[in-house]
Order: sequence, then C-alpha cells, then structure tokens
Amino acid sequence: MSSYKTGATAVLVHGAWADGSSWSKVIRPLEEAGLQVICAPVPLKSLREDTEAVAAVLEWVGGPVVLVGHAYAGAVIGAVNDECVKSLVFVAALAPDAGETVADMFYRDEKHPDSPELVPKSNGFIWMPATGFQNAFAQNATDEEKAISAAVQRPISVECIQAPVETPAWKTKPSWYLVAEEDRMINPATQTFMAERMGATVYRRRVDHTPSVTAPGDVVEVVLAAAAATLSA
Repeated sequence: MSSYKTGATAVLVHGAWADGSSWSKVIRPLEEAGLQVICAPVPLKSLREDTEAVAAVLEWVGGPVVLVGHAYAGAVIGAVNDECVKSLVFVAALAPDAGETVADMFYRDEKHPDSPELVPKSNGFIWMPATGFQNAFAQNATDEEKAISAAVQRPISVECIQAPVETPAWKTKPSWYLVAEEDRMINPATQTFMAERMGATVYRRRVDHTPSVTAPGDVVEVVLAAAAATLSA
C-alpha cells in the first residue's frame, strides 16, 4: 500500500548540460515507494522560460508535489511559487536569494582544479566540453555513463545564469538539500552556505555533481524524506 496520498507526485527538473534521462535511475525506486514521477523538461533558454515550463507541468500534474531540482534547476524550482508544491529538494543545486543570479552562486567560492572552462558561443549558449563530463560533471560515473551524458547534453543560455531571481519559494516552503561533498562543478562550501541559509534539512554524501547518475540511492533517500514529511497520508 502506498504511504502517500493518491496523486502525490515527484516532479524532477534537470539542470544544465542534461535532460530528463539524468533521472532514469531514480524514477522506478520513487514509483515503487508510492509516488508518481514526472521529469519536467526545461528549454534552458532563460530563467523565466524555464520557470514557465515547470509551472506548466505543475498545472498538468495538479496534485501535491515534491519539486526536485539538480544544479541550475535549483534556481528554477525556487522561482516557482505554486500551492501544489509541498516541499523542495535541492540536489547539488544552486539556490540564489532575491536579487542574486545563478552566476553569483556558481562563482561564489573557489573552483575545483578539474572544473571545466565554460565559454559561451556566439549565440549565447554554453556547451560542456568532453573533458568536463570525464573529470567534473560526473567523475564517478562509468565510461558508458559519461559518454551518454555527453551525447545527450543540452547547452544552457547565459540568460539563464545572469537574470536576478525574485523572492524564492524556499523562503516559505520546507526544503531538503543533498550536499555533494565530491562536487567539482559547484563548490561544496557554496552548497553548504545555500543549504544553511534556506534552513534546509541537509544530507551530506560523498558523491559527485550528478548523484542521480552515480549514487541514485542517495537522491531517492532525500526525496522520500521530503515526501514522508510533507505528503504523508
């Protein structure tokens, strides 16, 4: 028997250089625990458009939601204010406060030596170099997983990271944060700062930047903790 209300859904939002397939290892475990699961696609064209894309998914879902964001998507889920969202889960995610940008948080602390150089193309989109997937995006992944991640990557526009956010939803909604202690993309010190600032329930794990791929059990654990606290029948 499900331990959650009928219609309770985990909405998973991918970050930059990824798509919904980055959540493939956590979908079935969450469903087996009694949650419906939707991977919300975001265009990565601007923070406003990404927020609108998630809002459209929430309108379709309707019921109570645990909203989960990875990396850049932390800013997206923070920008969505919808009554159906009962809790927020940040997975190695960026969580700007009002007036801050994604770039402000991404570059807040010292970068890891293996963090890739990210330079926008003439059209304003930033691609991840192959070495980034090998050494930083998911350095604990298998060679096959790294190859797939590189092949399905979606570039992010500089407009996504330069737009100041308005008052984020984590000011008023309960939040959980998975700090990736081996993250080479977003400094773990930055993650800790953001998690503590929002008053989140914090989980610290020795995982890389993309634990949904390399340590899915840890992601499932945090999502289910948020669901148990906010969606329990």
